[in-house]
Amino acid sequence: MPKTDQVELGSGERLAILYEDRSVLALDKPPGWMLVPFNWQRTDHNLQAALESSLAGGAFWARSRNLRFLRHVHRLDAETSGILLFAKSRGALETYGRLFESRRMEKVYLAVVAGAPKTTAWNCRLALAPDPTAIGRMKVDARHGKAAETEFRVLQTRDDPRLGRRTLIEARPFTGRTHQIRVHLAAGGHPVLGDPLYNLKTPAEAGTRGSPKPRPHSVSDSMTFPLALRAVRLAFCDPFTQRPVEILAPTGAFLREFGFGEATG
Repeated sequence: MPKTDQVELGSGERLAILYEDRSVLALDKPPGWMLVPFNWQRTDHNLQAALESSLAGGAFWARSRNLRFLRHVHRLDAETSGILLFAKSRGALETYGRLFESRRMEKVYLAVVAGAPKTTAWNCRLALAPDPTAIGRMKVDARHGKAAETEFRVLQTRDDPRLGRRTLIEARPFTGRTHQIRVHLAAGGHPVLGDPLYNLKTPAEAGTRGSPKPRPHSVSDSMTFPLALRAVRLAFCDPFTQRPVEILAPTGAFLREFGFGEATG
């Protein structure tokens, strides 16, 4: 039976399959889908639940693979798009989970931020912890936070009357803390465009030392953007076959949306 190159959900929405082998399958997650427990019913955009429902319903994409199990190995924020890896068995889930925890999984994101950083490359090691004053928000916390490290590199900077000054940045997180890239960029004064949690503009909103800093207003402040963050690359050594694997997500539509050409290395 020929396999499809897409996963079709019960809603009719189709997600592109970016990579597949005997153990895992990588999807291109659109923004808006949450990764929450299967029985969490407070949203109809629970991606894990939608996939399991499709499996149970005998959808062709699943039958063509004889799939009985599919579970996300890691997480992306609801509004973050891009590569999301799923395990096809509980054994693969545990094995790939350890791979992510051991920092042997190379992760690359593209982010578009307000303004232009003063340096073209830097490493951020600010520790992060949940913000007790705002459910679902993280903050920089040198005393109680968990270690977090992200490497950043400026790829392009653009100015135009519609979007204002904005910069395309490559982010490589070495740890996997909640909202890590978003908080690290905001703490440096350049929040991700379209970020409702960390796009702070006033000193009163900025909080304690080391927390996201206020930034100057720009033309783009008056506009509404989707979250400008996309997971574009995973690279690792397959734990079962020991062969190198690289998974890439398309970037063209993301770059065009924010007025950039193809990213350069």
